[in-house]
Parts: sequence; C-alpha cells; structure tokens
Amino acid sequence: MAGNNFAQFLVVGPTCFFLGVLFAQLPYDYNVLWTQPTDRTTYYNILESHVQFLYASPPIISRILNLVIGTGLLGFLIKLFKPNQANMLFDGASLVLYMAGITVYLTNIVKGFRVITAGIYGDMDKAAPGEVSEEDVGDYISREDTLRVFAASNTILALVLVGVLVLQAGQWYAKRAEEKEIQEFERKAEEKKGAGKKKQ
Repeated sequence: MAGNNFAQFLVVGPTCFFLGVLFAQLPYDYNVLWTQPTDRTTYYNILESHVQFLYASPPIISRILNLVIGTGLLGFLIKLFKPNQANMLFDGASLVLYMAGITVYLTNIVKGFRVITAGIYGDMDKAAPGEVSEEDVGDYISREDTLRVFAASNTILALVLVGVLVLQAGQWYAKRAEEKEIQEFERKAEEKKGAGKKKQ
C-alpha cells in the first residue's frame, strides 16, 4: 500500500510540475491564441522573444525537465509492475495520456523551440547548413502559424496532463471507497459473530 502511494506520488508530482511550467507560459499563449487578430503582432513578438530566451537557457534546465519526465515514467512502471484491475484501467489510461503528452512535447514544442529560435519559419534560405533536412522542409510554416501551433501545443499538453490528474484522483477515490466497503463488511461480520456468541 505504501509502495503504491509512493508510485502515485512519482506520477502526480511530475504532472503537477509540468502543469506549473505551462501555467507560467499561459500569459504568452493566451494572447497569441485568443486576442483579436489585429492585436496579435505585439504578442507574436513577445512570445518569440520569450521562446528564444528559454531556448538559450543553461543545459541543466533541459536535463531537469528530462529527469522529471523520467520520474513520471518510473512511477507508472512501479504502479504497473504487479497490476490489478483498477491499475490496468486507471494507470493504463493515465500512461496513454502521459505518453501522448510526451509526444506533443517532442514533436511540436521542442521542434517549435528550434524553428522559432533559428527564425526559419517558411523561409528555408534562413536555415544554417545541415540544420534542416530535406524531409523537414515541408514541415515549416509561416511565423504566425508556427507561433500559434506552439501556443496551441502548450494548451493541448496542459489538457492532457489535467486528464492524467483526473484519472489518478479517480483511482485514489475508488481505492478509498473500496477500503471503506471492506471495513464495513468486516464490521458487520464481527457484529454477526458477536451476536452468534451471545445466543450460545
């Protein structure tokens, strides 16, 4: 029981950590996605500067992020090591969402960091030699669309992580309800035993 609680902490902790990171990103993403189109140019510039600043962070920042991702995966591996029916339902679905979040992070957000920082966007001539392969050429879009996809990816990732938390909370609630039912059943069984002894 204690091991399962620790494994759940290993899942919930990193999920909350990344939600905090995405919440800090929200002021930039919100304005790019949901303000009037005529007002977005300023916000595009702000988001672009912010992304370039983040991309230039010391390597320890990306290493910490990778370590936190790995911690979440370790928590799922511990929880699914000896699965029961509840684990398979809740943790299996949570792991699928967590892996979907990692996919969004690697394919959209990390790639967005590189494109925005390099300033490539739709112009392949701006790319440094060897920076873009021939297969990647079709993936690059205009500056505005790139920034909007980046902001939308952060929002999608946040929703996916909220889904992980909801499933983990559901598992915790179901476990507590099951424990209460077992305690109630044991209490009634003890009362019946006591009543039977009195009759004798």
